[in-house]
Amino acid sequence: MPGMTISDPKSDLHTYLREGRAAMLWKLAGLSEYDIRRPMTPTATNLLGLVKHLAAMEIGYFGDTFGRPVADQPAWSAGDVMIAQPNVDMWAAADESRDYITGWYRDACAHADATIEALDLDAPGHVPWWPAGRNEVSLHLILAHMLAETHRHAGQADIVRELIDGAAGVSSSNSNLPEGDAAWWAGYRDRLEQAARQAGHGPDRDV
Repeated sequence: MPGMTISDPKSDLHTYLREGRAAMLWKLAGLSEYDIRRPMTPTATNLLGLVKHLAAMEIGYFGDTFGRPVADQPAWSAGDVMIAQPNVDMWAAADESRDYITGWYRDACAHADATIEALDLDAPGHVPWWPAGRNEVSLHLILAHMLAETHRHAGQADIVRELIDGAAGVSSSNSNLPEGDAAWWAGYRDRLEQAARQAGHGPDRDV
């Protein structure tokens, strides 16, 4: 097609993965130690825990899977520990500082980037914790998997952050939201509430 830009599939996947990582870290900005750790849902979803979980995933999927283990990786990122202690990677203990968790996330991402840059998309890998029959993988598959994993958790973090202090958006420079002041958003929310109530009353739409 004339004028169409030809892109590189690995570069495209890697770029969107990096954007998801940046969004995750931005969700912690400006919050207290309490707020980044507080459980905000019945299943205890919390911001720092999401970052810790993604650090473990980057270590495992781009390290162990391709025979490129991370040196001196934290115990909570090991597959057998996560199996023995469910959700150990989904929350931060009081003595695990913000800098400790985000530092490991950045280091894990840097290690992952080196793996991504060193290998071709069809490079083979093995995921020890996946069931037999689907645990033989390629870098392409793992890149797609981690892209989905990261953006899924970034979406969760977006909602959790909004519940904490009302902050929302993709990044500090791009909210990806319609422009509107507090009154506009209050009116928008009220319209949605009214529509939901009308729908909830069934076909007659009585309110």
